[in-house]
Amino acid sequence: MYVPCSVFRRTPLERADQRLSWNRDDQWFFAAGACHILAYAFLEVHPEGWKAVALWPEDGLDPGHIYATDGIWAFDHCGWTPETELLRTSRAAEPHAHYHCRLLSMDLDELCARHWHRTRTEFAHDPWPRAQDYLTRFTDPS
Repeated sequence: MYVPCSVFRRTPLERADQRLSWNRDDQWFFAAGACHILAYAFLEVHPEGWKAVALWPEDGLDPGHIYATDGIWAFDHCGWTPETELLRTSRAAEPHAHYHCRLLSMDLDELCARHWHRTRTEFAHDPWPRAQDYLTRFTDPS
């Protein structure tokens, strides 16, 4: 069962203190605050047929959640989830946001620069190795 990223929101203190944010459980860390890092680490391992997609609040200037998808399966903090389930659950969890999907046609550095997402150097430690390790915990559903 998919658990929407909104369940894992950071506290104001965790937003202000990267060490507190870093010390959260891996799922919490990659659900809220580092979803973009996990999605792009996934794309490095699965370059063919996968894209980064953002859940965008209808009235928002920046994406609320980023995941990787092949159009059928999605990969994010919950591991493998049918994309339709991820979307249905996320929209039900925050109906006021009116989330829609938008394909991201930019690399990680551009995403961070354009949409106020932390770069790898802005975390307490480099999150890339942590994301690579997290990816190894999930087996391909096919």
